[in-house]
Amino acid sequence: MQGLQYTLLITFVGVFFGFIIGAIFGLMRISNNKLVYGIATVYVEIVRGTPLLAQIFFLYFGLPELLGVNLDKLTASILAIALNAGAYIAEIVRGSVQSVEKGQTEAGRSLGLSSSQTMRYIIWPQALKRMIPPLGNQFIISLKDTSLFSAIAVTDILYQGRQYASGTFVYFEPTSWCVCSTS
Repeated sequence: MQGLQYTLLITFVGVFFGFIIGAIFGLMRISNNKLVYGIATVYVEIVRGTPLLAQIFFLYFGLPELLGVNLDKLTASILAIALNAGAYIAEIVRGSVQSVEKGQTEAGRSLGLSSSQTMRYIIWPQALKRMIPPLGNQFIISLKDTSLFSAIAVTDILYQGRQYASGTFVYFEPTSWCVCSTS
C-alpha cells in the first residue's frame, strides 16, 4: 500500500504543478512577443525531446553536481513529473486555445472587453472544455511514468512489487487475490 501511496502522490502533485507550468508556457507559446514565445518553445522542445529517465537522472544526480542543490527522491520525482507533464500540457493548452474560433475573440473585443478579459471570460472557458480529454490522457501517461522512479529507488508500486517478489519468489499468485467458485 505504501508503494501505491507514493505512486498516487507523485502523480497527483506532479500533474497539478505540471498543469500550472503547462498553462503558463502554453499561453507563452501563443504570445506575439518573440522573446516570450522563444523561451516557451525552447522549454517545450527540450523537455519533449529528451527521455523522462534522462530528466530524472539530471534532476536527482546532475543538479547536486551543477548547482549544489540536493533534492530528496520524492521531491526530484514530483519535479520531474511536473516539468515533463508541463511541456506536454503546454501544447495541450496552446492547441485548445488556438482551436477556439477567431470570431470569439472578435466578439469579446467588440463588446469592449480587453484582450485579457476576452481570454479570461470567453476563450479560456471554451478552451478548458476542449482540454479535458487530452489532460486525462496526460494524467494516465504520468501515472505510468512513475515506474521510472524506481531507478532512483523511489518506493513506488513497481519498486514495492519487485521487492516483494525478490523476497518471496512469488511473481504472480492469482489465488491470493482471486475468489474462484468450484461449483
